[in-house]
Amino acid sequence: MGPADAHAPRLPHRGGGATRRLGVVLALTAAFAVAEAAGGWLSNSLALLADAGHMLTDILALSLALLAAWSAQRPPDATRTYGYRRVEILAALFNGCALIVIALFIFIEAWERVGDPPQVRVGLMAAIAAGGLLVNLIAARVLHGHHQRGMNLRAAYLHILGDLLGSLGALVAAGLIYLLGWRLADPLVSAVIGVIIVVSAVRLVFDAGHVLLEGAPAHLNARAIETSLAAVDGVEGVHDLHVWSLEGEAPLLSAHLVLDHTIAAAQVLRAAGEMLRERYGVRHSTLQLEPADFNIVGPLSSASPRDAERASTP
Repeated sequence: MGPADAHAPRLPHRGGGATRRLGVVLALTAAFAVAEAAGGWLSNSLALLADAGHMLTDILALSLALLAAWSAQRPPDATRTYGYRRVEILAALFNGCALIVIALFIFIEAWERVGDPPQVRVGLMAAIAAGGLLVNLIAARVLHGHHQRGMNLRAAYLHILGDLLGSLGALVAAGLIYLLGWRLADPLVSAVIGVIIVVSAVRLVFDAGHVLLEGAPAHLNARAIETSLAAVDGVEGVHDLHVWSLEGEAPLLSAHLVLDHTIAAAQVLRAAGEMLRERYGVRHSTLQLEPADFNIVGPLSSASPRDAERASTP
């Protein structure tokens, strides 16, 4: 006996709301990144150029997130039975690696400028940084309250928060240069921005790798789920339990349940599925039900094929 939960609900997908919000934030970020890069070049401010580089990676990240959000809505087909939900994980992995590379370039340039801090046009630097702060506040407001709906939106929100810190850092550097004449503030603030980028990028890469390695979602404990399944009436044991996700959000589960035959198999299946949905939020599960002797090793199972052939010969 091995029925599976063939009637499990289809994986939920996010609608066009995420796509629209990402599109708005992408447009805002792209428009200001050009202005900030030009301002950094004209003012000779590495802090502005570093923040513009961060915003450039944000454009890439948001573009990939937008593509992933659109792809995730495509239905499964004969060759991709899970659909295209993993596109956003691949996008997150690529984006995280790009962020790390950008940060390395910022560190190298900052180190060179520490030895010979250049002259900076403080007024232009402060004006561009203030504009970036305003744009990032608007972008953060657009995504606020929706950033917990999938890795894409969370990554986009983290990027916007990083840009907020970058704009604040550039303003601080401009103020220190103007008030104290401390030109080292520009490369030092740039290095701080680089550290922020690396921290967020490494976390993003690890999260994406965890999903690609079929790791259990962070909010779920596989051992606790196994214990809960074993406690369902009619279940004698649980084995081959697997918990994973396609995009780090909606969990999927498969497991083998050994029955004690005190309750009808269909009733056990319904109870287990309901428990998984209500207690752990697992809305897509595949459960194989087995009798207690299903995996008992038979007398010929350990014999060689030749021994088995001899035993079957009269």
